Amino acid sequence: MTETTPATPNRRLALGLLALSVLGATACSTPRPDTSGGEEPQDTQDTVDPVTVRISPEDGATDVRPDLPITVEAEGGTLIDVRVATAGQEGSGADEMTGSLNGDGTAWTSDWTLTPGADVTVTATAESADGEEAEFTSAFSTLAATPGRRLELRSNLPVSGQTVGVGMPVIVDFDLPVQNKARVESAMEVVSEQPVQGAWNWFGDQTVVFRPQEYWQPHQDVTVNLRLAGVQASDGVYGIENHQLDFTVGRSQISTIDSDTKRMTVERDGQQVKDFPTSIGRADVRRYTTTSGTHLTMEKYEDLVMDSSTVGVPVDSPEGYKLDVQYAVRFSDSGEFTHAAPWNDQLGEANLSHGCPNLSTADAKWFYENSYMGDPLIVTGTDRELEVDNGWGYWQRSWDEWLAGSATGTADDTGEPGTPGSPHGEAE
Repeated sequence: MTETTPATPNRRLALGLLALSVLGATACSTPRPDTSGGEEPQDTQDTVDPVTVRISPEDGATDVRPDLPITVEAEGGTLIDVRVATAGQEGSGADEMTGSLNGDGTAWTSDWTLTPGADVTVTATAESADGEEAEFTSAFSTLAATPGRRLELRSNLPVSGQTVGVGMPVIVDFDLPVQNKARVESAMEVVSEQPVQGAWNWFGDQTVVFRPQEYWQPHQDVTVNLRLAGVQASDGVYGIENHQLDFTVGRSQISTIDSDTKRMTVERDGQQVKDFPTSIGRADVRRYTTTSGTHLTMEKYEDLVMDSSTVGVPVDSPEGYKLDVQYAVRFSDSGEFTHAAPWNDQLGEANLSHGCPNLSTADAKWFYENSYMGDPLIVTGTDRELEVDNGWGYWQRSWDEWLAGSATGTADDTGEPGTPGSPHGEAE
C-alpha cells in the first residue's frame, strides 16, 4: 500500500466528499474496452492499459470493524474523486467523510471511522494515463456495536448556540470509560475562525477538556466536530454517533479580585469598565480562604440558598449558615460565588466572608447580568491556590503542562481541518 502524504505536517487533506445518497453497488473491477463492434486497433503498441482500482473493504463485505480505515488504490492512473455514503446519514457537519490523498494521486485513505451497524458505499473515480475516466464502487456493512458497550455523550459544554467568554473550554463527558484516549482525541476536531493552538486533557477516564494555548480571540464562531461514530474507545467499545457543536465567543471580559486592595475590577475588550469594592474570605482557616488563580465563571443564579453544610460545616454549628443570596455567579466547585451581601458594611475595607467575594447588591447585579459562562475571573493575594480540577481551573496549568497532558502530545491548530492524530485502530 502506498503511504499517504498529508498536505501539511500532521494534517489530512480533504479530498472525498460525502455523497448525499447511497449509490448503487456494482462490482469493483477493471473496466473493459468495448469489443462488440468497430475496427480492431491497428497498432497494439499504442493501446493504453485501463486503470484498475482496489477498494478496501471489498464489495459485499459484512461485519467490517468500523474503526478500520477505508483505502482506495489506483493502478495505471490516478484518483480524481472518492465519495463515501452511509445509509441514513445526511452527509453534512460531523458526518462528512474526508480523506487523504498521497502525493502521486494513487492512494486515498479515509480520515474518520465509520458508523457501527451501517451500510456504506464507496464510489471512486479514476483517470487513466490517456485521460479516460472510470467509476468503481464497493458496498459493505459495518459491525454493530454491542448493547452496553456503546460509547455515548453524557454531557457537553458549551452547547450549540451558546455565547461564551474567552476562557471557555470545551468539556465532554462520556457515559463509559475511555482507554484508547489518543484515538478519541483524534476523532474530535475543533475549528475556529481565529486560529489558535489547543489540546485536550483527560480528567479521569470519562471527561476530556479542550483548551487553547491562550484565551480565544473575542467575537468569533467555533465548531467542534465530535466524529465519535466507530471509534474504538476501549476494547470492543465503539462510539455510535457523531455530534457537531457550534458556539460563539463573545466580547472579552476579564475580572480581577485583589485580596490586598479589596477591589474587583472588570475589563471589557481591554478597557476597564468597573471597579467594585469587595470583601473576600477572612482566611482564618483554609475553607474560608478564597482560592487564588485563574478561575472561570461557570453558572449563575438570580436567587440562591447558600448552605454551609455543602462545604462540610453543619448549619447548626457555631460557624454554620444558611442564607438566601441574590445575583450569585459561581467560579469554583468549592462553594465560591460572587454575590450580593447587603449585610457586609466593610466592602473594600476588610475581608470577612466565608470565601465568597461579597459585593453590594447593585454591583452584584451588574456582574450577574454581564457575565458569560467562561469569563476569566482572576483572584490574587491569598495563600490558597486554585486546583486545576476545582471547577474549571484549567488555566492553572501552563501550556507546556497542558500539552504534556494530551494523549496525542501534539498541539492542534484550530485554523486547519483535521486533527494531529488518527482515530483508526489497527487491523488484527
